[in-house]
Amino acid sequence: MRSPLGVLGEGVRRHGLPLAVLIGLVILWEGWVRLFHVDPHELPAPSRILGAFHEQGNLYVDNTWRTLQETAIGFAVAVLTGLFFAFVIDATALLRRAVYPLLIGSQTIPIIAIAPLLIIRLGFGLAPKIVIIVLYCFFPIVVSTVDGLRAAEPEMLNLLRAMGASRWQLLRVARIPAAMPGIFSGVKIAATYAVTGAVVSEWLGGSKGLGVSMIRAQKSFAPDKVFAAVFIVMLLTLMLFLIIDLVARLLMPWYTATRKEYSE
Repeated sequence: MRSPLGVLGEGVRRHGLPLAVLIGLVILWEGWVRLFHVDPHELPAPSRILGAFHEQGNLYVDNTWRTLQETAIGFAVAVLTGLFFAFVIDATALLRRAVYPLLIGSQTIPIIAIAPLLIIRLGFGLAPKIVIIVLYCFFPIVVSTVDGLRAAEPEMLNLLRAMGASRWQLLRVARIPAAMPGIFSGVKIAATYAVTGAVVSEWLGGSKGLGVSMIRAQKSFAPDKVFAAVFIVMLLTLMLFLIIDLVARLLMPWYTATRKEYSE
């Protein structure tokens, strides 16, 4: 297994170019606002947004910590429940045919429409926020896991069956390793939804968090403070995504090596 430092160094090399592009866009943004004297109430410059961080740093730290707590708990629950339901659905073909279409159909329901009902039922505490985050993250985890478990090579499964492998041995030796790339793809997608789910839940009912910061800044006509909260949300999302990517590279060195070989 590769060392975490080696994987981290490779990740820095891989993400160096996107970071450089982002810095370039921020510089262009600052130059555009200053050159054309754009009204800061329409589009604040990055320097003005940085000033908002400096002005209300402690408040942002406090609200970020609350959103991070909600995101971490909700995302962990979503991963555990998503994997559990995926393995249950995969257990029998009948259950898969009965539940899988309903799972897909459930995604046509806008979560923001049912979120107030959850708050009415569960209150304004942590519980409705976790449920909303789970609803945002649940679908990609389940679908990617179910599809991944069916990605094992039939020849490998037939060979193991011929050798007398049990159902659990088939799952452990062939199906789960084959499903891991798909599982991590779904978890990465869910990671991009997790912080959004936390912010939406705070919009609909909360006393603290980045979503609450955005609402208060909007009502105060302070777009620089809104953008500051948005950038923190982006950073939290990227941080969570990169952590999942790092875990995937540590647990699937063979897959990472294969992808690197084909990309060269």
